[in-house]
Amino acid sequence: MANHHVLDSHGADISGEDTWQALATEQLPDGIALSNLTLLELLHKQEKVDVLVPLADLLNADGQLANGLLEQVFDILKQHSSRLGVWITSNTDADALAEVKDFLLTQDLIVIHVPSFVDGRGFSFAQTLRQLGYEGEIRMAGNFGRDQIAYLLRAGATSFVLNEHDLQSISDISQAFTALASSYDGRNAAALPMFAKQSEPSVAQL
Repeated sequence: MANHHVLDSHGADISGEDTWQALATEQLPDGIALSNLTLLELLHKQEKVDVLVPLADLLNADGQLANGLLEQVFDILKQHSSRLGVWITSNTDADALAEVKDFLLTQDLIVIHVPSFVDGRGFSFAQTLRQLGYEGEIRMAGNFGRDQIAYLLRAGATSFVLNEHDLQSISDISQAFTALASSYDGRNAAALPMFAKQSEPSVAQL
């Protein structure tokens, strides 16, 4: 995945210092991380590395963290990793995130993969994670609109994976990160006016 780059919330390329590797699965989309490795490769590494795993593979049919064999596999992953993070797809119900809130809050990195350019649910996912109290790094990957970067920052995203073609097609990448005068500051997206819950209309307003 050498044709991808990781940009921070200011549009700076941090690919050279990024250490995350995605655990290779049949469902692994291109661009989740700059590199990947198999479970066997991870188990044979002498040093511990930062690993991203698919959240869907850790859940049972009810959307809860699975126990039994899957729980044991995850424990093995933790033993062989310096840091663990998860990736999720934006076409999954964001409401399901609340069911695994405690687990998500312990992750160092959560990557939201947007499978389709017309899918705007990445906004909802980032917003929901911040409202749940997640304070770690939220990284956007996949086919999100490059003109949406500033809005994704407002929703809670803090880094982005872009491919080489996208970087070359944007004449001034910094403009994509400064399109809005005020972006998310990384602390509490739920406090932003755009995320405030709408109050019920009064009888006088009806």
